[in-house]
Amino acid sequence: MALPQLIPSPSSSSITHQQPCLNPINLYLNPKSFRFLSNSSPPILHRRRRPNVLRCSASSFPEKHHHTNPSKSNDVVELPLFPLPLVLFPGAILPLQIFEFRYRIMMHTLLQTDLRFGVLYSDAISGTTEVGCVGEIVKHERLVDDRFFLICKGQERFRVTGVVRTKPYLVAEVTWLEDRPSGEEDLDALANEVESYMKDVIRLSNRLNGKPEKEALELRRNLFPTPFSFFVGSTFEGAPREQQALLELEDTAARLKREKETLRNTLNYLTAASAVKDVFPSSS
Repeated sequence: MALPQLIPSPSSSSITHQQPCLNPINLYLNPKSFRFLSNSSPPILHRRRRPNVLRCSASSFPEKHHHTNPSKSNDVVELPLFPLPLVLFPGAILPLQIFEFRYRIMMHTLLQTDLRFGVLYSDAISGTTEVGCVGEIVKHERLVDDRFFLICKGQERFRVTGVVRTKPYLVAEVTWLEDRPSGEEDLDALANEVESYMKDVIRLSNRLNGKPEKEALELRRNLFPTPFSFFVGSTFEGAPREQQALLELEDTAARLKREKETLRNTLNYLTAASAVKDVFPSSS
């Protein structure tokens, strides 16, 4: 369900070529795009959503990683990587169809080991990012011709520190990322503000799309502020660079504030669009 246009916050980002203001026509907020599962919940298969077809090249990864310090610590692990034109967040569900030979090899290995791989956002402008999210296979189906259909759940975030090999698929050394303490910030209050903006955005979007203006259901669902901030970021479909900037932030308060600003800008846009529709109903 494509909901409202998003107008990302002009906050600074570590993503190269980040535009300060993206075209709102191409951006959407879709709270139903990802399902969040507790560790005890069974995996959910989205039958109506077409899985992302894996097409990526290890050669697209920045060459500078090949010359990093080879020394290891207890915090450095090796992880097979998938560069993809999307951003995976912790807790989010991602369906994938695997058909390339090298990644079928990877799947055979993963299904016999720990079922975990890294997802990195990659596009033709920015290249492949250094910060990504682990995807854990929670459901898989082996299809004809040795293809695989996977349901993956986002886990820890990581930063690439060095490339181990690029063939037959990319394997890199990574370190784990965690949010720093947010000091005196009232994270619960921030999360509640973000949820309130999301509800208003959904309500106005429904109105503009001719849908009933019913009260939005609880969006936070008792999530703590940090996982809730990841959930909000995962709903910003159509703005992968903004999503990547949110994923890279290591401060929950900063992430929630950026999301609040984006939602506030979007709400202002929708409010104006709704006013125009009221004045010129035939133009909608």
